Amino acid sequence: MCLLRPKTQQVPTMDPSKASKRPVGILLVKVSGAQNLEKKGLLGSKSDPYVKLKMSGDRLPSKKTTVKRSNLNPEWNEEFKFVVTDLENQSLVVDVFDRAQVGKHEKMGMNRVLLSELAPDETKVMTLNLLKTMDPNDIQNEKSRGQITLEVTYKPFKEEEDTEEESMDGTDEVQKAPDNTPAAGGLLFVILHEAQDVEGKHHTNPYAEIIFKGEEKKTKVVKKNRDPRWEDEFEFACEEPPTNDKLHVQVLSKAGKIGRMLHGKETLGYIDITLADVISNRRINEKYRLIDSKYGQIQIELQWRTS
Repeated sequence: MCLLRPKTQQVPTMDPSKASKRPVGILLVKVSGAQNLEKKGLLGSKSDPYVKLKMSGDRLPSKKTTVKRSNLNPEWNEEFKFVVTDLENQSLVVDVFDRAQVGKHEKMGMNRVLLSELAPDETKVMTLNLLKTMDPNDIQNEKSRGQITLEVTYKPFKEEEDTEEESMDGTDEVQKAPDNTPAAGGLLFVILHEAQDVEGKHHTNPYAEIIFKGEEKKTKVVKKNRDPRWEDEFEFACEEPPTNDKLHVQVLSKAGKIGRMLHGKETLGYIDITLADVISNRRINEKYRLIDSKYGQIQIELQWRTS
């Protein structure tokens, strides 16, 4: 284990002009647990801690662990994935909060993991002191706020050999990935553009849900509309090309506040998409007939991006 002290902690400033927009790898993070946290509850009761994780320079929302009730030495053992775009300048921002029953949640401490200090494909177990600020000269950091233990692994995308992209030959079905499918990981981008002719029995407030390798993501809800337009984009970090995987997309309808007691959510149709085609062609943008829907269709764009 390595113990990071406030006096040796250095935090780089993210320079947008130097940041690469292309993904260079994936950061795997396991939040193991925390030790010796402060009591932040009312009348000296134990805290209800949770952890927020975010990549510096990333506009995506933070990822959160579950809340551990009345626990100053919580164990999470929860795993997360982050896309790395600038290995030299990015860092993993770690914030520990006490969940408040009423009002604003109180920050219990923070620290950062510098990605430039991580060796590729090597899991590093580290115990970080929780700090008040990231200023190494701040005297507030001398107060003990506990520690947090993480396991981090940086997995870079391997550079592909320069090959000319194959043009689409009009084949409707791809049974397996081609011989030149890249062996390195990448990002699967899913853009849910719109749907047509979707209709529920009791209400039609459609939204789409994506399920990929157990991870779920949802679009916004469009109220009272049979032809919703979402234009929502999602990304999934993959350690290897998902040539043998499928993407499950379903369209559902969410009842309004008044109708929730009588009618819950309804399924308006679904589709399972084999991903070998997008891995070979890098991009597809098609309309699909929704299964279990009389006339419904959905337009989905898929992109496979590597470094």
